[in-house]
Amino acid sequence: MSHYKPILQLAFTTAVLCMTGVSVLTASEHRGQVRFGEVPVPSATVQATQADKTVHVLTDAEGLYALPDVGEGNWTIQVAMPGFETVKREVTVAKDSAAELWDLKMLPLAGIQGAPSSGFPKASTFAPALQSSLLQPDAADRLLINGSVVNGAATPFGLQRAFGNVRSPRSPYRGTLSVSESNGLLDARPYSLTGQDTPQQNYSRLLTSLTINGPLQIPNLFRMGQFTVSYSRTQNGNVSVQTAQMPTAAERMGDLSASPSAPIDPTTGAPFPDGVIPQSRISPQARALLDLYPLPNSNGVRYNYQVPIVGATHGDNVQGNITNIRVGRSNQFTGSGSYSSTRSDNPDLFGFSDAIRSSSTSIALTWVHRFTPRISGNVRYQFARTAVQTLPYFGNKIDVSGNAGITGNDRNPQNWGPPALSFAGGIARLSTGSYAFDRTQSNVVGYTSTWIHGRHNLGYGVDYRRQQFNLFLQQNGRGTFTFNRAETGNDFAEFLLGIPTASSLALGNADKYFRQSFTNAYLTDDFRFLSSVTLNVGVRWEYEAPITEKYGRLVNLDIAPGFVSALPVIAGTSGTSLIRPDKNGLQPRIGVAWRPRAESSMVVRAGYGIYRDTNVYRAIADQMAQQSPLSNSLSVQNTPSNPLTLANGFIGSPTVTATTFAVDPNFQVGNAQNWNVSIQNNLPSAMAVTLTYLGIKGTHVPQRILPNTFPYGAVNPCPTCPTGFVYLSSNGNTNRHSGTIEVRRRQQNGFEISASYTFAKAIDDAGLGGNSIAQNWLDIGAERGLSNFDQRHKLVVEGQYTSGMLARIGNFWDGWRGTLLKEWTLSSQWTIGSGLPLTPVFLAPVAGTGVTGSLRPDVTGEPLYAGVSGASLNAAAFTVPATGQWGNAGRSSITGPGQFSLNASLTRTFHVNQRVNMDLRVSATNVLNHPTFPSWNTMVGNSQFGLPANANGMRTLQPSLRVRF
Repeated sequence: MSHYKPILQLAFTTAVLCMTGVSVLTASEHRGQVRFGEVPVPSATVQATQADKTVHVLTDAEGLYALPDVGEGNWTIQVAMPGFETVKREVTVAKDSAAELWDLKMLPLAGIQGAPSSGFPKASTFAPALQSSLLQPDAADRLLINGSVVNGAATPFGLQRAFGNVRSPRSPYRGTLSVSESNGLLDARPYSLTGQDTPQQNYSRLLTSLTINGPLQIPNLFRMGQFTVSYSRTQNGNVSVQTAQMPTAAERMGDLSASPSAPIDPTTGAPFPDGVIPQSRISPQARALLDLYPLPNSNGVRYNYQVPIVGATHGDNVQGNITNIRVGRSNQFTGSGSYSSTRSDNPDLFGFSDAIRSSSTSIALTWVHRFTPRISGNVRYQFARTAVQTLPYFGNKIDVSGNAGITGNDRNPQNWGPPALSFAGGIARLSTGSYAFDRTQSNVVGYTSTWIHGRHNLGYGVDYRRQQFNLFLQQNGRGTFTFNRAETGNDFAEFLLGIPTASSLALGNADKYFRQSFTNAYLTDDFRFLSSVTLNVGVRWEYEAPITEKYGRLVNLDIAPGFVSALPVIAGTSGTSLIRPDKNGLQPRIGVAWRPRAESSMVVRAGYGIYRDTNVYRAIADQMAQQSPLSNSLSVQNTPSNPLTLANGFIGSPTVTATTFAVDPNFQVGNAQNWNVSIQNNLPSAMAVTLTYLGIKGTHVPQRILPNTFPYGAVNPCPTCPTGFVYLSSNGNTNRHSGTIEVRRRQQNGFEISASYTFAKAIDDAGLGGNSIAQNWLDIGAERGLSNFDQRHKLVVEGQYTSGMLARIGNFWDGWRGTLLKEWTLSSQWTIGSGLPLTPVFLAPVAGTGVTGSLRPDVTGEPLYAGVSGASLNAAAFTVPATGQWGNAGRSSITGPGQFSLNASLTRTFHVNQRVNMDLRVSATNVLNHPTFPSWNTMVGNSQFGLPANANGMRTLQPSLRVRF
């Protein structure tokens, strides 16, 4: 093993481990039950052995035992009980593995009289260890037998149900019935941004479930494994208060005299007299679409409309599995299946409710074969199918676009509805759902194996998955109009006149049949290198093939160097992806756990690994399948050479680039290097402290640019070069560093508390977490900024108290007080964190394209966080960039609102009898009913700039009852 020494030396000197996703000391819980016939056997000794590691436990009154600290792999488990034959066999321990069932056989009388107590050390051999551990301040952490330092089953005072005092055999079947319910009477009203008194809505949330498990048997005929069947039903009503700005009655009639921006007549260049647009100039399309906007219901200036929205979700789920079906001594089979159905109705701000219907089915089969006591193999097959259908509110009801005289967008009845409308000034965005039917199917075949060889626990395996994505969807079939004051200086005036600033559309080739395959293989070695060092090394290879379309209906652009030309390329043949496969999926990983001194509780863990992003191709395929010439796609700006109106804004002209998306054919799958070190040590007074450092470096991150674009007012450097399309490459980078200190006080006298503080910083140049597009395609470095998930400070405090465990308070817990007040557990979690980064933007199209949302303003030097009129941000801190210049405001240059939450729960278990227990729980979120906001509006020029768009949820109470029988 000399080749491992350099790795260990590196681990000791750099102190690195415990990387995300790599378990250095893999731990799984193994459970089981020991019985004699149908009667549980208490106080039986269970010993688990793997290499030089041995664990002992005793069964409880129900014959149950649990080994919580065993690693995954093959273990030799032996069960012994005086008067019974000792049973031993090999058991494979894995995550979520089923419980083992042990049936004991009684020895003959002669054997009972002459047999030793068991094959394990006598009870007296445990006494010195137990006595010495009780002298230590952290004895409760050093020796746990069935969850307690003192096991009642092993004391002379513990009278457990045994063979001599059992009146009748208990049923081997167990069940759990649970009900959880909350409603508008228990919850606080949603927070109102306008201060308007909105009555609480009538809604409820109800979750019920029933689970039955036990042996699969017919008495006196056969017995084959264990089964579990469960059914759950969800009936959820969710309420929120939505706030917006709606056009006033005067504005609808063309009277914009109260607007801060006087409208300009585009035909004369002069302001409209008295700020009023003549009725004859108002577009008939605008009149028709205005009917969809409700009138204001408050007198607010920035927000004049508020309405409660109640959504409803109903779901049913059935699951079942059969485990521990044994065929011979070396084969074990497990099967499981599930079916779920969900129906939801999602109303929006305008009162239009889209419906979503979904269902899913899954089946899994597993075969475990033990070749030898130390070598086992696992073959599994999984099938899953999911179908999701979205039904828009107007579908098959009202052809809104057709009735309004809007041409060029989707005329299919099932996708009837209005186009989307976006306003830069603050008027509410109009957008309703589109019809979609998405059916996904996957088949997975895999093989894994474990081999215990000396101190080594080797694991290896391979998986193959075939995925189908069968989709019917128009990506933007009804189109989008954007209004940004470009023609009149007033975005709503442009809407009334029927002059959009930009339009976009993606229509045609709605049915798509995507196919993709995944392959992965791994090899790991987890072994005790020294008595104080555990080492885990491994390597994983993953390959996800680029998505293909069954009929070859994918389109990309063949781009010349420098983006001087771009021609559409159609796959044309089934199995062609237009993206070259990236098979560089090798991911080495290493982890070390080291205890520097045997007599010390300090443990150092360190590790390093590479992880691959395996979910990048689906979004790419969706865009490649909805492109010209297979469909009508455009993203254009209103210009003299291509004038747009509400009536014909979706009809492309010869000057419009029909293809709106392209991807680098050498696109590479992103990966992240993770490295980590943690030091854990016990402190006096049952305290423990853990220090952790985590570093992540991501490469080949998706990055989006708009080739051949230029700032407003600048001279087009290449008038003949193609523009108007988004280009996706894998040139982005990211990194994150974080340090965490956690202090935990173990439970004493019923109290337990922990506090964790994390300081972190994440930076990238690709706008992670969204579809961010670089402002200047020739200066990607200007995009480098804080990641939008960067949270600099985060403090989490968790506490728990169980009543009836305080010492030195006399006989307070005796009598009726104990019956009423004991055994209640109060838990709470308090989280406080800094805000997330936000980016200031203009809702203006990039010159020569219809793409909006990537332009940033200039910084004026005014204080940013000195807002007025209730706003948290100062609009004067930003201004329109100089002519011919890109904005100099940085991406993620605004820190959003801080976050705060306090949640709590109160639980107690009531023991009805030896077989029936009831668990009562009351959970509360946002206990203090304190309003917090997820973000602010950062659209420069918008009337709501610096205001929150919505609020996080207010206090909710949810009682639940679970009966175990």
